Amino acid sequence: MERVSRGGYIWAAGAGLNAALAAVSAKLIPSQVIRYGLVVLFNVIMWGCYVNSLKSLSSLQATVTNFATNFLTSGLAGFFLFDELLTLKWFAGAFLIVIGVVVLSKSSVESKSRTD
Repeated sequence: MERVSRGGYIWAAGAGLNAALAAVSAKLIPSQVIRYGLVVLFNVIMWGCYVNSLKSLSSLQATVTNFATNFLTSGLAGFFLFDELLTLKWFAGAFLIVIGVVVLSKSSVESKSRTD
């Protein structure tokens, strides 16, 4: 995997993490003004990260990595912050999602070259 692609995956994972942070802040912050401000801030950062990930990844790779990170982070946040139950089905689904991201990252279906 070349250096540009690795950076793209970091940007895509950052997008997923910020999307999860937006959801968590919407549930945890009691002040409505601060809550909305944080949701908007995390979503703006998320879109910035996602756009940067598209510079070196295919849209499929960026979207799946973003989704996987959001899914895993949201699930773990639910478990640790909100005492939600994570079932065996959740872990099986999370495992399959991670395997799918690895397969997509190794595939050369739509390898983008740096043009700028």
